[in-house]
Amino acid sequence: MELDAFQALIKIVTSNIAGMELTASLAEGLNEQYPPDSVIFQNIQNACIAGIDDGWMCKNEHGGIKFGRVIKDVDGFSVDVVLMSNVVGPHHRHPNGEIDMVMPVSGNPKFDGISSGWVVYEPGSAHKPTVTGGEAIVLYLLPDGEIEFTPS
Repeated sequence: MELDAFQALIKIVTSNIAGMELTASLAEGLNEQYPPDSVIFQNIQNACIAGIDDGWMCKNEHGGIKFGRVIKDVDGFSVDVVLMSNVVGPHHRHPNGEIDMVMPVSGNPKFDGISSGWVVYEPGSAHKPTVTGGEAIVLYLLPDGEIEFTPS
């Protein structure tokens, strides 16, 4: 899969959530509309795995984390993809919030306690992204591409 096709796939989700408030109810809605066993979720997961394997996704690596911004703007969101395995990532703040799609790769991974599906962090929230129990891909949708890396 190439970048244009990946962006079209992501746009299926982003066009439905653009302008919505980033709250727990958004996470519930995403998990109902695009659950881990849905065709859209599986297609995005397979595209991420293929993009990482092909080398155009997650081109950067630091501290055992592979990462990269894949799309600068689609419906007001940037799209970052991260591959993590039993690691704690850098502390950061979400000025406008963050929507995460958690995709297990191997083992029984949990990202911030979630095994698979969608997580929404409200504007102003912060955390150290943590994957335990295996390897996971996490796709981040950041409103206006905003993220602030902060001291822990």
